[in-house]
Amino acid sequence: MNEKFLVKLYVPLIDEVFNVYLPVNSLVSNDILLLNKAIFELTNGEYMPIDNARLYDRDTGEMYATNVLIRETNIRNGSGVTLI
Repeated sequence: MNEKFLVKLYVPLIDEVFNVYLPVNSLVSNDILLLNKAIFELTNGEYMPIDNARLYDRDTGEMYATNVLIRETNIRNGSGVTLI
Protein backbone atom coordinates (compact mmCIF):
# COMPACT_ATOMS: atom_id res chain seq x y z
CA MET A 1 0.00 0.00 0.00
CA ASN A 2 1.29 3.43 -0.92
CA GLU A 3 0.93 5.49 2.26
CA LYS A 4 0.51 9.24 2.05
CA PHE A 5 0.11 12.07 4.51
CA LEU A 6 -2.52 14.75 3.90
CA VAL A 7 -0.96 18.13 4.71
CA LYS A 8 -1.82 21.83 4.39
CA LEU A 9 0.60 23.44 1.98
CA TYR A 10 1.04 27.21 2.34
CA VAL A 11 2.46 29.08 -0.64
CA PRO A 12 3.18 32.65 0.51
CA LEU A 13 4.28 33.80 -2.96
CA ILE A 14 0.68 33.61 -4.17
CA ASP A 15 -1.00 33.71 -0.75
CA GLU A 16 -2.73 30.35 -1.25
CA VAL A 17 -3.25 27.18 0.80
CA PHE A 18 -3.63 23.72 -0.73
CA ASN A 19 -4.48 20.34 0.78
CA VAL A 20 -2.00 17.89 -0.73
CA TYR A 21 -0.92 14.31 -0.22
CA LEU A 22 2.78 13.59 0.28
CA PRO A 23 3.96 9.99 -0.21
CA VAL A 24 5.73 8.83 2.95
CA ASN A 25 8.46 6.98 1.03
CA SER A 26 9.56 9.79 -1.27
CA LEU A 27 12.41 12.24 -0.82
CA VAL A 28 11.56 15.78 0.23
CA SER A 29 13.45 17.01 -2.87
CA ASN A 30 11.24 14.94 -5.18
CA ASP A 31 8.10 16.22 -3.50
CA ILE A 32 9.26 19.82 -3.88
CA LEU A 33 9.64 19.28 -7.63
CA LEU A 34 6.18 17.72 -7.88
CA LEU A 35 4.60 20.43 -5.74
CA ASN A 36 6.16 23.16 -7.88
CA LYS A 37 4.72 21.59 -11.01
CA ALA A 38 1.30 20.88 -9.49
CA ILE A 39 0.86 24.39 -8.10
CA PHE A 40 1.85 25.89 -11.46
CA GLU A 41 -0.87 23.82 -13.13
CA LEU A 42 -3.49 24.41 -10.43
CA THR A 43 -3.01 28.18 -10.61
CA ASN A 44 -2.96 28.29 -14.43
CA GLY A 45 0.55 29.72 -14.39
CA GLU A 46 -0.01 32.31 -11.65
CA TYR A 47 2.65 30.50 -9.60
CA MET A 48 5.99 30.16 -11.36
CA PRO A 49 8.09 27.20 -10.16
CA ILE A 50 11.18 28.14 -8.18
CA ASP A 51 14.41 26.25 -8.89
CA ASN A 52 15.69 26.38 -5.32
CA ALA A 53 12.34 26.08 -3.51
CA ARG A 54 12.43 24.62 -0.03
CA LEU A 55 9.86 23.08 2.27
CA TYR A 56 9.48 24.39 5.83
CA ASP A 57 7.61 23.31 8.94
CA ARG A 58 4.74 25.79 9.27
CA ASP A 59 4.85 25.84 13.08
CA THR A 60 8.59 26.01 13.76
CA GLY A 61 9.91 27.56 10.55
CA GLU A 62 12.56 24.85 10.30
CA MET A 63 13.62 23.86 6.80
CA TYR A 64 13.28 20.20 5.87
CA ALA A 65 16.45 18.60 4.54
CA THR A 66 15.97 17.68 0.90
CA ASN A 67 17.77 14.34 1.08
CA VAL A 68 15.46 12.64 3.60
CA LEU A 69 12.26 10.67 3.16
CA ILE A 70 9.01 12.30 4.21
CA ARG A 71 8.51 9.54 6.81
CA GLU A 72 11.85 10.55 8.40
CA THR A 73 10.57 14.06 9.08
CA ASN A 74 7.93 15.25 11.54
CA ILE A 75 5.39 15.59 8.68
CA ARG A 76 2.21 13.68 9.47
CA ASN A 77 -1.49 13.90 8.58
CA GLY A 78 -2.68 17.42 9.30
CA SER A 79 0.79 18.97 9.33
CA GLY A 80 1.26 22.46 7.95
CA VAL A 81 4.16 22.99 5.57
CA THR A 82 5.30 26.07 3.65
CA LEU A 83 6.82 26.09 0.17
CA ILE A 84 9.21 29.00 -0.36
